[in-house]
Amino acid sequence: MPRFNANVSMMFNEVPFLERFAAAAKAGFKGVEFLFPYDFPKEQVKAAVDASGLELVLHNMPPGDWAKGERGLASLPGREDEFRAGVAKGLEYATHLGLKQIHCMSGIPAADADPAKLRATFVANLKFAATEAKKAGLTVLIEPINLRDIPGYYLNYSKQAISLMDEIGADNLFLQYDIYHMQIMEGDLAPTMEKLLPRIGHMQIADTPGRHEPGTGEIHYPFLFDHIDRIGYKGWIGCEYRPAGKTEDGLGWARQYLG
Repeated sequence: MPRFNANVSMMFNEVPFLERFAAAAKAGFKGVEFLFPYDFPKEQVKAAVDASGLELVLHNMPPGDWAKGERGLASLPGREDEFRAGVAKGLEYATHLGLKQIHCMSGIPAADADPAKLRATFVANLKFAATEAKKAGLTVLIEPINLRDIPGYYLNYSKQAISLMDEIGADNLFLQYDIYHMQIMEGDLAPTMEKLLPRIGHMQIADTPGRHEPGTGEIHYPFLFDHIDRIGYKGWIGCEYRPAGKTEDGLGWARQYLG
């Protein structure tokens, strides 16, 4: 049966950050992920997670200046030093929190940037991130994201991600397959997941349109959950959606899975 964890940055964003873990546990989740922990000392975050009894599944490396619209630095020429510092900070938090994997966002390059230079920068930065993460015993994830939610984002398609992973050749670099993003960008969800299963380190869900909980849009999630189980995916599935109403009221889809 699929294992679902709550993305508390989206599902419980009305609750103060350090209280979201307890809220997720109360809702029935056994695991959590979130976007960024860096506004809080790592010791405080760990204490809050430990008190909830939940497993911490995932967080992102520093994305640059989020408030100014930056969404990662990995593909941005000229920002390599800042990226490397972010890798160090991300791994510092991840190891203290007991994570096994961390997500690296590609970023939004300038519209007139040279595509070859962007790819070369992304490849070099991911090689560095994967090497440093391996020393800490962690896996690095990269996620294609749709251009509707983040216009100009560099990484958009599963084939693009696999091509980059093949070029880099790191055995601790995997695909973060977000069903919501991939439905928007390429569709063909079930066969793509089955084909790419050995390369997938984490999955995420939301329905479209709206990015709300399963059952509110066009994606036939009951079929996909059975399919994911059938093909043998053993990892977590992050619930990275914005509840259409009150979080707890929208969890009917998950009752049979949360137990």
